[in-house]
Amino acid sequence: MVLCCGGKRVWVMLATMALVCVSTIVGLWVYQLTSFPPPTNKWDHYRLPDTLVPERYDVALWPRLDPDADGLYIFTGHSTVRFRCLRDTNLILLHCKQLKLSTMDSDGHLVKLTALRGTPPAIRKTWLHEPTQYLVVQLNGVVKAGQDYDLHTEFSGELSDDLEGLYRSEYTEDGVTKVVATSQMHPTHARKTFPCFDEPAMKAVFHITVLHKPGTLALSNGMEIAIEDTTVEGQAVTKTTFEPTKKMSTYLLALVVSDFDHLASLAGNTSIRIWARKNAIIQGHGSYALNVTVPVLKFFEDYYNISYPLSKSDQIALPDFYFGAMENWGLVTYREANLLYDPDVSSNRNKETTATIIAHELAHMWFGNLVTLKWWNEVWLNEGFASYVSYLGANRAEPTWNVKDLIVLDDVHRVFAVDALASSHPLSSKEEEIQRPEQISELFDAISYSKGASVLRMLSDFLTEPVFLQGLKTYLNEFAYSNTEGSDLWNHLQQAVKETGTNLPATVHEIMNRWVLQMGFPVVSIDTATGTVSQQHFLLDPDSVVERPSEFKYQWIVPIKWMKSGGNDELSWLMEKSAGYSPMKTTGEQWLLANINVTGYYRVNYDTANWDKLLNQLHADHQVIPVINRAQLVDDAFNLARAKIIPMSAALNTTRYLITEREYMPWETALNNLDYFYLMFDGTEVYDLLQGYLKKQVEPLYAYFKNITLDWSDIPEGHTEQYNQVNALRVACSTGVNGCQNLTLTWYSQWMAQPQKNMIHPNLRATVYCSAMASGGEDQWNFGWKMFQNASIAIEANKLMAALACTKDTALLNQYLNYTLDSAKIRKQDATTVIVAVASNVHGQTLAWNFVRDNWRYITQYGSGSFSFASLISGVTASFSTQAELDELEKFMMDNSDIGFGSGTTALEQALEKTRANIRWVAANQDEIKDWFIQHT
Repeated sequence: MVLCCGGKRVWVMLATMALVCVSTIVGLWVYQLTSFPPPTNKWDHYRLPDTLVPERYDVALWPRLDPDADGLYIFTGHSTVRFRCLRDTNLILLHCKQLKLSTMDSDGHLVKLTALRGTPPAIRKTWLHEPTQYLVVQLNGVVKAGQDYDLHTEFSGELSDDLEGLYRSEYTEDGVTKVVATSQMHPTHARKTFPCFDEPAMKAVFHITVLHKPGTLALSNGMEIAIEDTTVEGQAVTKTTFEPTKKMSTYLLALVVSDFDHLASLAGNTSIRIWARKNAIIQGHGSYALNVTVPVLKFFEDYYNISYPLSKSDQIALPDFYFGAMENWGLVTYREANLLYDPDVSSNRNKETTATIIAHELAHMWFGNLVTLKWWNEVWLNEGFASYVSYLGANRAEPTWNVKDLIVLDDVHRVFAVDALASSHPLSSKEEEIQRPEQISELFDAISYSKGASVLRMLSDFLTEPVFLQGLKTYLNEFAYSNTEGSDLWNHLQQAVKETGTNLPATVHEIMNRWVLQMGFPVVSIDTATGTVSQQHFLLDPDSVVERPSEFKYQWIVPIKWMKSGGNDELSWLMEKSAGYSPMKTTGEQWLLANINVTGYYRVNYDTANWDKLLNQLHADHQVIPVINRAQLVDDAFNLARAKIIPMSAALNTTRYLITEREYMPWETALNNLDYFYLMFDGTEVYDLLQGYLKKQVEPLYAYFKNITLDWSDIPEGHTEQYNQVNALRVACSTGVNGCQNLTLTWYSQWMAQPQKNMIHPNLRATVYCSAMASGGEDQWNFGWKMFQNASIAIEANKLMAALACTKDTALLNQYLNYTLDSAKIRKQDATTVIVAVASNVHGQTLAWNFVRDNWRYITQYGSGSFSFASLISGVTASFSTQAELDELEKFMMDNSDIGFGSGTTALEQALEKTRANIRWVAANQDEIKDWFIQHT
């Protein structure tokens, strides 16, 4: 929801090139990205050959936490990898990136090769092959099949702040700047730390030793088994040796050197430790994470019917971290804001985030770590599964929250918006399509996480959870400590179906292949007059062209759970494009509702008469319809209207009953959909009419919460009710409900008068800060910036960071954008968030777009490991709806085709598709929408 209004950008740039020319150049650019000459040498391939497999690594690393004479932070180390030869070969390839290897002999070779039996072949030549990130070892003879060899390397690298591999994080505590050495090996950065077989199927046991500065401590995947003070190269160091890991992939390796402190507990025989900055631990900010971890870990042990396989479970909050968290086996790393919780500054949203992210990462300890997918082309199964069961784990820790329902908002509805594009992609890709590191990184998107979670939830629902769990348990037991393909899980689920006598219309493979191997989803149309049910591929822009072929011709096997007014749930299967189901006929005032609780991954459309009956029910007594389906009716209607399947006025009619709605999910869904109207119509008469309409709708909700909270002095009891209180305040202030902005500005002014005494409730702070920045001026902004800089907990800093982007002052917004290129002001991990926040402000959208365009080349270098290129491109182009904006976007693509867009390549294609669709949508719907708002305001 936009918090402030303003004029639409006036674009005067004319297209400088004919569309046909643009299309040709864009086509050539896409061809260059996707077409490569066939490799002639094995080291030109991006995949390792199948001749060698690692068995164990002995790795010693020494990260320096003080700069050298040249001001550089470095690390040194040595590694011995024992590998088994599967087929005779005269070539050894290991991954190695940005490391300086020491020569091992007088001939200048970078490695030392020994055989466990006999004499190894002599080394002919060694070199680092940068294009495919290999250490290449050519031999004069061959290593023999069935024999084991040791390959030893010595190396050094920069302990940089790029958030990749072994890297440096800095923070200030009690006025002292401190340095942490930490790691992010996922997905392809272990090679940046030591030479290794850096593919998920190349599992091995890791023996890790770390040398570190006295007074610091070292952590890794295994428990510390020896800590001794010694001297190396004339320097006093502490040497920490860790127990060997279980057999695992390189991407799960982790190590941290810091002076952090911890909280500890026991879960059975497992040591649970929460690590963070000393002050954060002293102030108890790790207590909630500790309290959540114990029941969540126990839940997953029961869920999988397999004991937690390690001796300890460490979780650590890091000042600088690219992802939200990372499931390193035995040492899970987090952004501070996602692990630490302070009841004085953390909202209930922050609390939920901590619970669900901990559950997500702990789910991986079995699904992902114990059993790992063979290759990244099926990463969706790993991330989608963890995303789905994270709601189940969090529900065990916080059973009063009803958190399982929120998957519909946070995952199903979220990913529908992406998967309804012609430029979407299937969950599973062909293995040969995913080769290069940037292609791997691109897969970690909403499709993999949210669509993956959604279809697995659907699968569990139509199988029933007991059958789903039976198959899951046998799958995990059979493939423990090894690697699998997605079809292996379908095999085990099918066996469970057979053993339990579960009735399905087709095999698990046949059903799931249609959801996994083709992109998109269907809209199921039900005619309640005839009982006819049909399906078609749902595209948000019906004029877009789907170029990706599908062997299933965009037809799905659809489980439809439905009910009639006054009846019970029933399950039917749609196997064809169209079929007749006489039980779905209705009579009189009887209505039919399909996709109960949105367990199916599809949208639903009805005949006009049934839509009218459902809307009449919402007006008469909306609580008769389940709350999740009230949200579904709103979301489906708006998206069906955008796809030209139903009139836009029919979608807007679903919001009229909100004047009596008090539940969070329908309100949040309506606001999310109306946000699109704000993006498309800012600065027009429609924008002002929308503001007036929404103000009328939200006033009763605002009054309701004002009343039950005793004039905002209290907080509602229910979890989602607290969320809706925030919605009421946010929308009331942004639409000008009487007294709202004065209220938030007064609270903020009171804080400015007494900076050490912030009386604004943590739930309301993000909204209050933003509203005060929007309605205030430079003084409010400068105070917010000062409080951001002084914030001692990341959660509070994040609220202020987002609010600083709410100002209407374009000079301040420009200044704020420039801060993102200075890591002393905005941490690299937060730069994308700030730019996208500025872009979401109507006064900052053009500024953010120009900033990204002008600085793209620098951004790709400065933030290669920190900027999320996909999020950045999606965020700054979200409101594009004019031909001028489309022209600029196409020019941006052409101007930067030489350096490319990395993990943002697909996002750029989707931005072009969305912009073209937005242009057509505004032209087709503006008058109808305007007339509707005039009638209902």
